[in-house]
Amino acid sequence: MNAKKEMVWYKVLDHKKELPEGRVKTVTANHKGICLTHYKGKISALDNKCPHQGGPLGEGSIENGLLRCPWHGWDFDPCTGKPPGGFDDGIDTFPIEEKEDGFYVGLVKEPAHEPSISDIMVETMINWGVTNVFGMVGHSNLGFADAMKRQEQQGNLNFYGIRHEGAAAFAASAYGKLTGKPAACFTIAGPGATNLYTGMWDAKVDRAPFLALTGQVATQVVGTGNFQEVDLVQAFNTVAEFNQRVQADSKHAELMSLAVKHALLKRDVSHLTFPDEVQERKAKEGAKAQTPTNRITPMEIAPPQQMADKAIALIKEAKRPLIIMGHGARAHKKEVVAFAEHLNAAVVTTFKGKGLIADNHPLGCGVLGRSGTPIASWFMNEADLLIVFGASFSNHTGITYKKPTIQVDFDPLALSKFHEVDVAVWGEISRTLEIFNKGIQGVLNTMDQKAEIAERWSIWKDEKAKRLKERSDAGLSSVVVFETMNKIAPKNAVMCVDVGNNAYSFGRYFEPEQQDFLMSGYLGSIGFALPAAIGAWAAVGNSRPVVAVAGDGGLCQYLAEITTLVKYQMPVKLIVLNNHELGKISKEQRAGEFDVWQTSLSNPNFSEYAVSCGAWGKRVEKQNELEKQMKALFDQKGPGLLEIITDVNLI
Repeated sequence: MNAKKEMVWYKVLDHKKELPEGRVKTVTANHKGICLTHYKGKISALDNKCPHQGGPLGEGSIENGLLRCPWHGWDFDPCTGKPPGGFDDGIDTFPIEEKEDGFYVGLVKEPAHEPSISDIMVETMINWGVTNVFGMVGHSNLGFADAMKRQEQQGNLNFYGIRHEGAAAFAASAYGKLTGKPAACFTIAGPGATNLYTGMWDAKVDRAPFLALTGQVATQVVGTGNFQEVDLVQAFNTVAEFNQRVQADSKHAELMSLAVKHALLKRDVSHLTFPDEVQERKAKEGAKAQTPTNRITPMEIAPPQQMADKAIALIKEAKRPLIIMGHGARAHKKEVVAFAEHLNAAVVTTFKGKGLIADNHPLGCGVLGRSGTPIASWFMNEADLLIVFGASFSNHTGITYKKPTIQVDFDPLALSKFHEVDVAVWGEISRTLEIFNKGIQGVLNTMDQKAEIAERWSIWKDEKAKRLKERSDAGLSSVVVFETMNKIAPKNAVMCVDVGNNAYSFGRYFEPEQQDFLMSGYLGSIGFALPAAIGAWAAVGNSRPVVAVAGDGGLCQYLAEITTLVKYQMPVKLIVLNNHELGKISKEQRAGEFDVWQTSLSNPNFSEYAVSCGAWGKRVEKQNELEKQMKALFDQKGPGLLEIITDVNLI
């Protein structure tokens, strides 16, 4: 004899007047969608899903005495759910009772949740340290989203709903660049997934660990040209180092473990795509989430002794060594600076490595290359040995090939990538420095360059003082903006920089102390700064200030993400240099002897836009207003935007 199933009653309507005669509406009882109908004075409760394609009957209508599905016009009795014509595709009905305080629907008690494939994979992801997800919930990723919701409710996961999937990808890329660990971005199938592509490439070429999780259409309709069907494994083959479709019979915990492991060890992009029906399927009996215990090796790799000895011999002979720090040295900056102090070596950085040594450090010489200072290029020209840590030798940086060079990198393919170097040292930077320090003990011929470094800084500061005097009726100069930031910006901020003239001026004029800097390096993608600030805040929370610096062209690409800052109360401070032009492109057109064409911009009042989103916002048009308003920006507890009208010609 079957046990009687326990019934639970849920209030769905306060009064019959809420649902006029002849009308229908959708309500939710617990997790169940219900179509309420009012026909011939009777309130009835039916399953909200049409058996044809799941159309929401509560959005339909009663026509000629029949409830009509809004999608394809199938008809049902509005009280019994039976179809006309003797068909057997009726819909379920539920008991409904009218009580003193309204109408209640009775549903069989929902069974306890049983772990799904998504539950196992989300728990595995969290065990491997991926606890921040940026993305958008939609119709082809609901099962996986539900699993993440359960983990968020337990305090194990942070999910940030963004306004555009491209912003999610940039946020995850920035998170990886700052922490060396992957965050995830999460989208639906089709256009949601393809919107990730630029940010995925940004992470890949800048060697940031990155995890993409995408929904996919149901397996049974793959290949039929179904709505939003895109072969995402094929689509992401060129960008994803690990790239798999999750199937019902996959080793689910193992797939997620391998995805995160590839992202971590390769410093690359991993992608998993989840067919709709797989996400909600119950996990295999006995399935358990995996952990990284004994699954990942330490990366403290020592270089081959032959190359270490050769490098040490060159260092012992050098009198004016120059150390160049790239983004790849971020996790080892203290060790590199200590090594420089031991050698009395001048230190410059690539633009991506800006801030790895403070500009006010006695050995710090600023950024080398197109976005840099004449100090850095002076010491490269005067050096008799270049020691390069974690830099990619990009054209933008312009590391000369005419000097004896030692290159240290964890990736053997990065060594001598563009031209031959004298000593290519494959090894983890801190471990390599231990060997270098031991090898050079008591045998150094280097000269003290500190006085010369101070002299070159003095010359550069005099030049900046001259540029500070330049005035224009069109707007402020970039040097004024960044000199003011030198005074006021928090010394320990994470600073996210966009692409364009604003970035070049930032690299040249802003003098870092303890700040970290994030940018779209090799890809050079405009629009990076604001989404990157979202990723940076997810990494550091309120323990450090987060600042985004953008031009008007870049900010407009993801302008709506200001609402994301407001929603999650991310106290990001956004500084936008508004010159109503794609100024760098105009400059390149002139340099190429082309006419300036299609670079002017029609902008909103960004400060008013920020206020309309719920953030703080002010606009500065006069130089004497700048310092006051910048102080006010950084005094805000919540998100804020300072719009500065600048002259495109004063960079």
